[in-house]
Amino acid sequence: MKSVKLQIESKQGNKLQAYLELPANQKPNYYAVFAHCFTCNSTLNAVKNISRALTNHGFGVVRFDFTGLGRSEGEFADSHFSSNVDDLLAVSDHLESNYEAPSLLVGHSLGGAAVIVAASKLDNIKVVATIGAPATVSHVTHLFSHSIEEVKEKGEVEVNIGGRPFKINEKFVEDFSKTDLPEITKNLRKPLLIMHAPFDQIVSIENANKLYHNAHHPKSFISLDQADHLLSDSRDSNYVGNMIGAWVQRYFDPKDNQMLSTEGEQLVAHLNLKENNFTTSIQTIKHNFIADEPQSIGGDDFGPSPYDFLSAGLAACTVMTLKLYAERKEWDLQEVYAYITYSKKHSDDIMMDYDKPIKIDHLEKTLKFVGNLDESQKQRLKEIASKCPVHKTLQNEVIIDTKIVDN
Repeated sequence: MKSVKLQIESKQGNKLQAYLELPANQKPNYYAVFAHCFTCNSTLNAVKNISRALTNHGFGVVRFDFTGLGRSEGEFADSHFSSNVDDLLAVSDHLESNYEAPSLLVGHSLGGAAVIVAASKLDNIKVVATIGAPATVSHVTHLFSHSIEEVKEKGEVEVNIGGRPFKINEKFVEDFSKTDLPEITKNLRKPLLIMHAPFDQIVSIENANKLYHNAHHPKSFISLDQADHLLSDSRDSNYVGNMIGAWVQRYFDPKDNQMLSTEGEQLVAHLNLKENNFTTSIQTIKHNFIADEPQSIGGDDFGPSPYDFLSAGLAACTVMTLKLYAERKEWDLQEVYAYITYSKKHSDDIMMDYDKPIKIDHLEKTLKFVGNLDESQKQRLKEIASKCPVHKTLQNEVIIDTKIVDN
């Protein structure tokens, strides 16, 4: 999974801080936008966890800070509800211009209300998901209701919301009463997933009931049992992301894997130097993998390294061979683990006699058996582990023929 930092200009001319989370292969099937909760920002753990869980379902996800929040430019007083919706439209425009128009909007708390309104304005949005969303936009005004009269008198006051000071003005307050969210929800006519915690102390579960009642089918509700409003427990936010990722699949056309052709060979590896660093696509006739190098040597660490795959082949072949042998002998081998470590070792360190000391490729194999086995059976399995085909191949002299084919 890779995160790309973006700067997106809002309708008001402010630069919005944003991050694009990409799937492991960096090639999203579709794009989504996440709208965070009132006074929150895109670095909230719940926001990151949900966004990254969605990448596992093939989405590229933009999480961003609304105007005046997090690291986005502007004043909080300008971050009224209409501004939030405009920010969502700006992010959608940016994705459409630079990547692909988003087709999924996800919103948390007031961000959930904002994505419903934004979806009503965007033809490209196919599906909407809300988390702990209010049934009316004006719901949040209870957080600063004690200061509303003071705002009318002074024009601008500082209020404390969630333990943090924010300046609000009359326009900020008035804007929350301008949007008829129930009516917009009734007319949305797009698949809507409503997720809410039954014991939410900030936005009560009755809000989910009202949203669901106003929405037309197709609509779904998922209860976030025992979760709090901010999804403070990472298990809750990861669950939310995975449930959204699974639920939306019904409303998207499946995209076929763009499989590399092996050109009649057993396997092909492909590295596009213009798009990738070391990230390499590997394709057999039926299966595909990602290989990469660790960040410590300049890679992006999106997949196992080439030597990881070498070790994996030895480990897999070892446990498969031991399974067949134990079954033939009718031994009680229930599980087997093969741990492999690759390194370069000095010939003197491993007691290898050479005229001139050299560095040698060294593979260390450690076995663990689960089952009712005596010591002699374990020792025999250890011997058999050295007879698996890949083990033998690595110990034999291997000839590699290399040729070039024309494009």
